[in-house]
Amino acid sequence: MTAPLTGPAFGSYAADEVGWLLTDLSHVDLEADVAERERRIQSGEAHYAETLPIEYQPDAEYRELFEKVLQDSSIRLARAVGTVTDLVLAERGHDVTLVSLARAGTPVGVLMRRWARDVHGLTLPHYAVSIVRDRGIDAVALDYLARRHDSKNVVFVDGWTGKGAIARELSQALADYRDAGGAEFDDDLAVLADPGHCVRTFGTRDDFLIASACLNSTVSGLVSRTVLNDTLIGPGDFHGAKFYAHLAGEDVSNHLLDSVSASFADVREHVPGDVEELLRSDRTPTWDGWKSVEAVREQYGISTVNFVKPGVGETTRVLLRRVPWRVLVRDLDAPEHAHIRLLAAARSVPVEEVPGLAYSCMGLIKDVT
Repeated sequence: MTAPLTGPAFGSYAADEVGWLLTDLSHVDLEADVAERERRIQSGEAHYAETLPIEYQPDAEYRELFEKVLQDSSIRLARAVGTVTDLVLAERGHDVTLVSLARAGTPVGVLMRRWARDVHGLTLPHYAVSIVRDRGIDAVALDYLARRHDSKNVVFVDGWTGKGAIARELSQALADYRDAGGAEFDDDLAVLADPGHCVRTFGTRDDFLIASACLNSTVSGLVSRTVLNDTLIGPGDFHGAKFYAHLAGEDVSNHLLDSVSASFADVREHVPGDVEELLRSDRTPTWDGWKSVEAVREQYGISTVNFVKPGVGETTRVLLRRVPWRVLVRDLDAPEHAHIRLLAAARSVPVEEVPGLAYSCMGLIKDVT
């Protein structure tokens, strides 16, 4: 079975920080015009994972804003990293294997691994695997993990929850894998932020800006979104992705990791209390986020919940790589929306204030069919 891909040959993270259970498709031309790609996806001609969007590269003003966001939020991010990591260690033990969902989960997985090392002296294995909405998780990657680690000690990691589609996809995919004769994995997804109330293991349920959501590959180890295309990925292959080595000059992936890691010392004394409070609380998922998405879908006459992307992270993604229709915000002047307002203005997307919104913001995708 193919060995994990590691930096610097694949990705800009150090080799010991993450092993990518992916097939290297860097040599394949997979990028498509955003508008044409959106039309093909919505019409059913293509699945979103078969191609890649042309990656948006922000201008100098936006990059400066990213730097400000990172500096302003690094302590809050560090505290959420410490809280979710210590919650995992308290409930799952110290012999865990971190498996991040590529690519949004991977910076979080690296940070959790660093917290476990710096604060507890633990060296946790960390892999990144692909999961695709409507197609499930990479079963070949699960086979790899089950052969080398205790599957029940695997902890799946993501950046944040929106309405919870990936949390549901993960649960269903792991159940299907088990029912087909595979090993049993725990479907409890660990995330930094759970504004949708979709999981029970999280650092916070606040809908706050995670700096890694502001950019694409240049904040995620220079790795593309994952690809599942039958013409390129065979039955025994990992799902694929590309390494955008040509963007090395724009890469801030390790800068983000180092900025947050440098704040660990500032939050160490607060994390035990945060974890103790979470351990005592009822963290049962209520799926409130999904209910609010359904309400917005109905109010705006949107055909499918797939066109409603709730939360700061998901709204940012809509503006970076989809065809946006409009943005809804709870507060038009909220500081954490500054980058969203900048992106929306650049793409001539209206921003509408909705005071009672369940999330701080939502991105609505345009129906182009």
